[in-house]
Amino acid sequence: MSGCMIYFSCPAVVSACGIGADALWSHVSSADNSAIRPVRTKYGDREFCAATVSCPLPAPASSRYPDTHLFRMVAAALGQLEEHADCAIKKYGADRIGVCAGGCDNGSELSIEAHRRYLEGGIFPDGYRLEMQGAGYAAACIKDFFGLGGPAAATSTACSSSSTAIVRAAEMIRAGICDAVIAGGADIVSDLELLGFDSMECVSPVPSNPFSVNRSGISLGEAAAFFVLSRDPLLPGEPKVTLAGYGESSDAFHITSPNPEGVGAAAAMRRALKSAGIGPGQVDFIGLHGTGTESGDAAEARAVSAVFGPDVPCASCKSVTGHTLGAAGTLSAAVCYEALIRNAFPAQAGDGEYDPELPPIRIVRAGADMQAGGGQVRCCMSNSFGFGGVNVSLIMCKDKI
Repeated sequence: MSGCMIYFSCPAVVSACGIGADALWSHVSSADNSAIRPVRTKYGDREFCAATVSCPLPAPASSRYPDTHLFRMVAAALGQLEEHADCAIKKYGADRIGVCAGGCDNGSELSIEAHRRYLEGGIFPDGYRLEMQGAGYAAACIKDFFGLGGPAAATSTACSSSSTAIVRAAEMIRAGICDAVIAGGADIVSDLELLGFDSMECVSPVPSNPFSVNRSGISLGEAAAFFVLSRDPLLPGEPKVTLAGYGESSDAFHITSPNPEGVGAAAAMRRALKSAGIGPGQVDFIGLHGTGTESGDAAEARAVSAVFGPDVPCASCKSVTGHTLGAAGTLSAAVCYEALIRNAFPAQAGDGEYDPELPPIRIVRAGADMQAGGGQVRCCMSNSFGFGGVNVSLIMCKDKI
């Protein structure tokens, strides 16, 4: 099983850009960052610039799940995968299908209010359970959503959480533990995250502007994004997009800041190339982590330059979707999936004033630069780099390289 192919289903996405991959592509293909706009905190009435999901979302169908914004997003995303999940269950059996879900927030919608009630009255609200603020709660709910019998795992590696989930899912399949895995992540723009990142002075007052000389920090965002990964293609006629390789590293340079030279990021990218058995020249597009912070963008630019040089087309979808934390890796992978099947590059929003202090990399802007040379995008890399130096690079390919 160690050498088996891993196939992606189409992506299931709910983001500030709308519901579904078409809505996401519409925004990233035009560098439309209009989803990043002023929002206010529930507690303290502070205003920040963030990308929140504002379209109506139905309540989860089952009363077993809390009716929160996060679980409405998750349910709306999972609903897009029902045909794939049904096919996988019929093909492999429910006990052979697992879940790997990444996230960072861990239930603050429920826990903050529940603990406020407890501190005021000495009792938690009816229906609140401590497990609801655990990292594994969403994974368990996803397992129940589809009635699966395989393992349900949570990954919490900061901003690389859902990319880590994809890697763990692939390893579960290759180890023979599962034949298919629902993999991805979800996070909301909560007060906990807004105020926490603001305390580190890294939240931008305007939409994020990655790699620009004028960049001023991140714009937080929220999303739920998932794939079904499987050892066989699931639906007839669906594009055959595979996880060709992946690389991970942990440089542990600092609790929040990356190694300034991008050593860990470069190691993850090189390991992904080696895993896929390809060279840098065979990658057609790189989905950058690109948060818009001073140190993060500098480290990634140095890493990309060291591994690929200046010519591979690159873009950060966070300039459009905001930084969706635990969902960011899968959201970037969803953009790469769409780039592969549409034979086009996504574009990066921002002022286009690349920081001259950084080694040059080729940032794709809206317009003619989005067309792939030769009309084909066959291989993409998606980067996710989290706090603590947790780095993940995924390589996604269509057909054969």
